[in-house]
Amino acid sequence: MKTRPTGPRAPARRWLRPRLRLAAGALLACTVGIVPAVASGEPAAPTTDYTLTVDAGKQGPAIDKSMYGVFYEDINRAADGGLYAELVQNRSFEYDKADNEQYTPMTAWTASGPGTAQVANDDARLNTRNRNYLRASLTGGNEEFRLTNSGYNSGLAVRKGERYDFSVWARTDRPSGTPLTVSLTDAKSAGTLAKPLHLTARGDRWAKYTGTLTAEQTSNDGRLTVAAGGSGTLRLDEVSLFPRKTFKNRPNGMRPDLAQKIADLDPGFLRFPGGCLVNTGSHKGYDAPDFERRRSYQWKDTIGPVEQRATNANFWGYNQSYGLGYYEYFQFAEDTGAMPLPVVPALVTGCGQNKVTDDPALLKRHIQDTLDLIEFANGPTTSEWGAKRAKMGHPKPFGLTHLEVGNEENLPEEFHARFKEFRKAIEAKYPDITVISNSGPDDSGQVFDRHWELNRQSGVDMVDEHYYNSPEWFLENNDRYDNYDRKGPKVFLGEYASRDNRFRNALAEAAFMTGLERNADAVKLASYAPLLANEDYVQWKPNMIWFNNHASWGSANYETQKLFMNNVGDRVVPSTASGTPSADAPISGGIGLSTWATSAAFDDVSVTSADGDTLLKDDFSGTAGQWTPASKRGSWKTENGAYVQSDTTAEDTMVTAGDPKWHDYDVRAKATKKAGKEGFMLAFGVKDTGNHYWWNLGGWNNTKSAVEQARGGARNTVIEDNTKITEGKEYDLRVKVRGRQVTLYLDGKKWGSFTDKPADPFRQVVTYDDKHGELVVKVVNAQDAQARTRVALGRGTVVGDTARLTTLEGDPDAVNTETDRPIAPRRSTLRGVGDEFTHTFPPNSVTFLRIKAKSPRS
Repeated sequence: MKTRPTGPRAPARRWLRPRLRLAAGALLACTVGIVPAVASGEPAAPTTDYTLTVDAGKQGPAIDKSMYGVFYEDINRAADGGLYAELVQNRSFEYDKADNEQYTPMTAWTASGPGTAQVANDDARLNTRNRNYLRASLTGGNEEFRLTNSGYNSGLAVRKGERYDFSVWARTDRPSGTPLTVSLTDAKSAGTLAKPLHLTARGDRWAKYTGTLTAEQTSNDGRLTVAAGGSGTLRLDEVSLFPRKTFKNRPNGMRPDLAQKIADLDPGFLRFPGGCLVNTGSHKGYDAPDFERRRSYQWKDTIGPVEQRATNANFWGYNQSYGLGYYEYFQFAEDTGAMPLPVVPALVTGCGQNKVTDDPALLKRHIQDTLDLIEFANGPTTSEWGAKRAKMGHPKPFGLTHLEVGNEENLPEEFHARFKEFRKAIEAKYPDITVISNSGPDDSGQVFDRHWELNRQSGVDMVDEHYYNSPEWFLENNDRYDNYDRKGPKVFLGEYASRDNRFRNALAEAAFMTGLERNADAVKLASYAPLLANEDYVQWKPNMIWFNNHASWGSANYETQKLFMNNVGDRVVPSTASGTPSADAPISGGIGLSTWATSAAFDDVSVTSADGDTLLKDDFSGTAGQWTPASKRGSWKTENGAYVQSDTTAEDTMVTAGDPKWHDYDVRAKATKKAGKEGFMLAFGVKDTGNHYWWNLGGWNNTKSAVEQARGGARNTVIEDNTKITEGKEYDLRVKVRGRQVTLYLDGKKWGSFTDKPADPFRQVVTYDDKHGELVVKVVNAQDAQARTRVALGRGTVVGDTARLTTLEGDPDAVNTETDRPIAPRRSTLRGVGDEFTHTFPPNSVTFLRIKAKSPRS
């Protein structure tokens, strides 16, 4: 197994009842078309032959209705400026340089006209949580003071004929009141987008003023202006422009196009509100007062009237208003037919922060907060928190059944000590709630193993796994869950993706998902991540759904997830397929030497074939002519009979030698750390700078060592241990490569070994849909060759002679955009289906065949 690297080379991430089921043909009602034939004169795609045998008379694991869901986190501006429909940015003037160096309390605002305006924070504030407000000193005269908001992206997006509800909290010391004029204009044309709204603020106490603007033009570059006339002191706060049209027409609701795309996935669960932003404390800590900024995420901050909710600094580098809060999350889960699955902080920070809050009183308070959360979700209206839910408009309980404590902790011992306290208290009061633990930030390694060991010892019901790896990793690890202990904790795969939004990434994820379904008795829940990304505010890629202020589009990954989520089936039907002959090719490639923020010397490098032939030998007594710099990083030269890299700041300084076709060989080298933060790397199986393996000794600031596999520039950890490198000591390294088996020796002793799994591009799984009486044959062909496949369903299995065929196919580098959707489902009818037939699956495709068949139960 391989993991995403942590430490200095990790991606900048550190950074997851009744159900409304769509009809089985819902997806198939999408774009209609038949796969085009090869145009005349074009060469036909190469063909690989396969067999797919289905044992339709047997039953595999049942698949829970909630297996596939969505993970929502406020990353990439997913909430404000995204799913939360509010159009005004920084509506309560809470932005601050302490949260983002580019912020001021007037970010997204401009003030003009006579008088002066400044953001104040004093006893005249709206409330303790709403810290700032705008204080304008008006001078009178014929010209008005004007306050203008630019919204998100290019501006406020409004649509002709639609209504937008304006509101503002205001107070004035002018006895006759202060006239306010609210207008919408286009930033490019300066034209008017709606008839102005006229209000009058009266009295020197905060009051809310409301009205509605109806757009007379469509614009993506709108500006909202509040103009004030007269004299005196005017105070403004919580300036809002909210579309009347929201998902399910909910007040304070969701942007309809984004919410509908999520609903169209038919999610089995909604995990919220994160992710790293949940379980990462701030410099104020978990016990920061609720009127302080940079307070850790706590659910009680997010309910009640929006003007009384805190505005907090987001882990991802921007503010979050909490207008989209826990009540709205529960409501959205209900509106999409999803099981709500909240995540609460465990007082041990994850996502690379590695801090512990060791305060028994604070732990007790957070545990009580979690119990109160369950009461808020499920309690009767006569209970304290059930009454608060009812007051917000939902007297009926939300039906919470699952709750997760913590997220991606790198400190297993500290986390589990606190997790046990949460779990004990929850099970004592709410024994029907499933309390979910986690396994850290990676798919394997020492932290992962220790988490799982502690989870098993504690008899945890479910463990949340996260990993972001290369497409090759997903192709290689289809069998990841085949050997998981069925008697141990179940798996919640809360976050996974293959690091890009090209179709090749979606293909690899689809191949992996066939393994998830095949192991539905071990993997009970799974969700791709992240869910949403505003194209102008991206912290993390890949993302499932992209958007700007006026449009949204599903990535190739979205189309793949939707295909699986809309066609799950009720249980697995056992099936087997022949493998791809080329998938089990031996590891091949040249060799390399490298360093990372370290100076090191290499000597006596040799490569010997399995037959004993010398392929390369260099003692660096002369020049280093056999070696080619893979980049311009580092300073390499021969020095005193060694090859030395002397730059202690340069990263990834690899030099390479040898033939990419080499295989079955032994590499030997001597290496000495001279200075710097880490150790050194010996690479093998080198194709190029982005495709190789290297033995990274003394990596991660000399805290551990590992073998990493690079594919397409992304690295995954294969094996690791605690080996550290001593400066000035010469180490003897040997790597033995035989086929796909690799054994490594350090100073003559075996350090470790692994067998690299083949990245088979042809994967399948078959499920049965009870409602429609159909076999659902799901085939992924993630290669440039078409797959001519003999499908054997078993004698007497098929009821009809046709199948409903849905295909995703295209260029593996294709990317869906706002204006171009090359990866979209195509529907057709496949005729001539019987208990045995042949079908050719297109190159680089995901294909679902729905075939009328007898139930395996009959």
